[in-house]
Amino acid sequence: MKYSNCFVPTLRDVPADAEVISHQLLLRAGYIRRVTSGVYDYLPLALRVLRRIEAIIREEMERAGAQELLMPMVQPTELWEKSGRLSKYGPELLRFEDRHGHQSCLGPTHEEVICDLMSRELRSYKQLPINLYQIQNKFRDEIRPRFGLMRGREFVMKDAYSFHADDESLMAEYRNMFDTYTRIFERLGLRFRPVEADTGSIGGSDSHEFHVLADSGEDLIAHCEGCDYAANVEKAVSGRDAPAGDAAPLTALATPAVTTAEDVAAFAGVDAALVIKTLVFCVSGGDADGAIVAACVRGDDQLQAVKLIHALGADALEMASDAQIEEIGGVTGFVGPLGLDAPVYMDAGLEAAVGMLAGANKRDLHLTGVDVARDLSRAQFVDLRETRAGDCCSRCGGQIALSRGIEVGQVFALGRRYTEPMEVQFQNQQGKREVATMGCYGIGVSRLMAAVVEQCHDDGGIAWPDILAPFSVILVSMGKSDEVLEASEDIYRQLQAAGVSVLWDERNERPGVKFKDAELIGIPLQVVIGDRGLKQGVAEFGRRGSERQEIALSAVVAASMAALSAGSGAAL
Repeated sequence: MKYSNCFVPTLRDVPADAEVISHQLLLRAGYIRRVTSGVYDYLPLALRVLRRIEAIIREEMERAGAQELLMPMVQPTELWEKSGRLSKYGPELLRFEDRHGHQSCLGPTHEEVICDLMSRELRSYKQLPINLYQIQNKFRDEIRPRFGLMRGREFVMKDAYSFHADDESLMAEYRNMFDTYTRIFERLGLRFRPVEADTGSIGGSDSHEFHVLADSGEDLIAHCEGCDYAANVEKAVSGRDAPAGDAAPLTALATPAVTTAEDVAAFAGVDAALVIKTLVFCVSGGDADGAIVAACVRGDDQLQAVKLIHALGADALEMASDAQIEEIGGVTGFVGPLGLDAPVYMDAGLEAAVGMLAGANKRDLHLTGVDVARDLSRAQFVDLRETRAGDCCSRCGGQIALSRGIEVGQVFALGRRYTEPMEVQFQNQQGKREVATMGCYGIGVSRLMAAVVEQCHDDGGIAWPDILAPFSVILVSMGKSDEVLEASEDIYRQLQAAGVSVLWDERNERPGVKFKDAELIGIPLQVVIGDRGLKQGVAEFGRRGSERQEIALSAVVAASMAALSAGSGAAL
């Protein structure tokens, strides 16, 4: 394609609202444009990249035995009522009413729709297992869209759903999809890590996330330096030495206006590990819906709210108000686990703790000498703390490290979480009706494009891997002579005839503009033809970001194909 015919509205300045590098570069390089908050146009270059990502996904999904279909983005809310998720999913589910008064929503995911389909079409065990997938736009009404394509409201997603006669078959497909995702991300040339994950609003038993490693990632990943254990910090379990205070009787300690765990520790002259940090929550969903509960961790730890949600079987938590804390016998700023008229959940690492400090539930007062076993016999002990760097791996005893990641895929073993309420049944070999079991598997296609840019860029702009670039070669004509344009067009036609995708920059622009645009948009190979080189029968050839070398004009096509073949085996 000729550059003058290609819609590539590049920008010289960094847009003020673009925080992360992928957002900045995709805007500057003319790949995307904002329509409204969290919603973007994908311009021609972006669409070419998306199509390349989709092609790799399709190849690997079909290699794994999955079949592609396409389901509607608009879903009747009655399906979500039937699955039990309508009230649980929350405000991210955009709901609306049509002219006939029918309630619908824009699909953030398609478990309900695919289960509705299978409930009508599945008859016999002979139809199982089956894996169906689609690549389609989704919509989630994010409260705070940010980082461009990394956390938008409308996005492109690959979602797959498998159905099985038994759990053994489900877990076999779970492993199949895990391996398939590994191949996809390896083919994309990404540095990534699969990690154990929380199942979140999707539900189910087992789940793994796939994270592209990047400092800009929103997720924090805990991984062992001695074995292959890795998990999102929402899920990660690790060990550490128990706090070692001195056994002592309970004693009141005046702490005027001293409220935070760190300040209390400093005031008392002890390590923050010897302070019990008590947080009070109001529970939503589950058997404890509406209850007020207290959760305790060490003063030098952070509470991982997702762990508490799972311990309670709840849907969500909110920090309790001052009035709610007072109702259970506490005082904001000085709340502690002793004497509270509420269930108390303590991190398992505190079970044997002695010589601790805790709020006394009286203003300006704390207690010293807290012995957890002696003084808090009714507390429930669960893993609540967020894993930290330097912790001990719960599997091998190695050291835990933390990294940032961008979640680009996740696999779930859902079991019968949806198939039971949605009545997805089949006739088994004994002729009896049985509920199918289910898995689901998602990849954020548009987020992947941003994640690649987070890893593949330099000061000049985007540096696409060969397999994803919108064009494989950018051909730059330097000078305005007819000879240069004629020679360039000849090379252009030769590259096209050889099946190499090429963008020919034949614009009447200054050399600096052309070179900056070439670097910015990130096409891997550069061919430059100018008056001086043309007289010698040579062109400049090289990879983006590297020094170009002079080669014979007659060798340009062969050199391009050889470089692309050596680079990644991508389609030319």
